[in-house]
Amino acid sequence: MADPYATLGVARTASEADIKKAYRKLAKELHPDRNKDNPKASERFSQVTQAYDLLTDKDKRARFDRGEIDGDGNPTSPFGFGTGAGGQGGGFRPGGAQFDFGGEAGDLGDIFEGLFGGGAGRRGAGQGGGFSGGFGGFGRRPAAKGANVAYRLAVSFEDAARLAPQRITLRDGKTIDLKLPAGVETGTQMRLSGKGEEGPGGFGDAIVTIEVQPHRFYTRDGDDIRLDLPVTLSEAVLGAQVRVPTPDGAVMLTVPKGSTSGKVLRLKGRGFHKKGGGRGDLLVTLMVDLPVDDDALIEFAQGWQNKGNPRGRMGV
Repeated sequence: MADPYATLGVARTASEADIKKAYRKLAKELHPDRNKDNPKASERFSQVTQAYDLLTDKDKRARFDRGEIDGDGNPTSPFGFGTGAGGQGGGFRPGGAQFDFGGEAGDLGDIFEGLFGGGAGRRGAGQGGGFSGGFGGFGRRPAAKGANVAYRLAVSFEDAARLAPQRITLRDGKTIDLKLPAGVETGTQMRLSGKGEEGPGGFGDAIVTIEVQPHRFYTRDGDDIRLDLPVTLSEAVLGAQVRVPTPDGAVMLTVPKGSTSGKVLRLKGRGFHKKGGGRGDLLVTLMVDLPVDDDALIEFAQGWQNKGNPRGRMGV
C-alpha cells in the first residue's frame, strides 16, 4: 500500500494544482501507448492514477492524512496496535480497565459498547477486567478489492463540447457507453465501479482519464470556444449573412456593415457545457480575406482617396 504522496512525488502540503501537475507529467511519461514493451510502466501508470484519484478526492485525502485509510483506500485497523500515541507501546494500561487512545483515558467497555452494540465488549470488561471472547473480528481488515485499472480515452473537440456519448472497450473485450460530465476537459477522470481487476474482496474499479483532442480551427477559452472566421471584403464592407461552423452544426451569422478584421461576434450557448449549468459561447473573430492579384481590387485601391491614418492612435 504505497503512500500516494510518494507515488506522485509531491509533499503532503501540496495543493490540488501541484498534484494535478505532477500527475500529468507522470501520466505522459508512463502511458501504456508509449511503453508497449514495458509492462512495469503500465503497472506504474495504474499506481499513479490511483494515487491521483485518492488525493484529488478531498474526503479520501483527509481520511488518509488522519490514518483512517491506507493508500489503496481501504480502512486501517481502528485501534492502531503497535506503538501508540506518545510511544507508549499500543496504549493498553495494566489492569485491563483503562486504555490510552490518543492520550485520553476512558472505560474500555464504553468503547466496545459503541462499536459492538453493548455485546461481548462490555461483558469482557466487567468480568474481572479480562476479555471473555466475542471479538473474533477484532483488528481484522476487510478483504482487499482487486486493483484499479487505468484507461485513457481520446475525445474529439466537438464531442467534448456537446457531451456526445463515448464508447470504450475494456480489457475483457466488453464495451461501455460513457456519458461525459459537464465541464469535461483533458485530465477529467471517470470511475467505472467494479470494472477493474478481481480480488478477494471483489472487483476494483476502472479509472478513465479523458484527453480532449485539439481542433484544426477551434480553440478553447474556459467554457467558451474561439474561432477565426474569414470573410470577403464585400461582406465586411456591405454587411452579409454568412454560415458559421459550430460543434452542433452550421448556423447563420450576421456580419455588420463596415466590419473590420479583429471584430468579435458572439454566438451564445455554442460553447462547452458548464459544471454549474448552461453553456459557454462561441466567439467569432472576423478576418477580412483579400484575394491575391485581383485586378479590379487593385484598380479600386489605386483610385481610392483615403486620407485617414488607422495607426494614428499608436503615435506613428
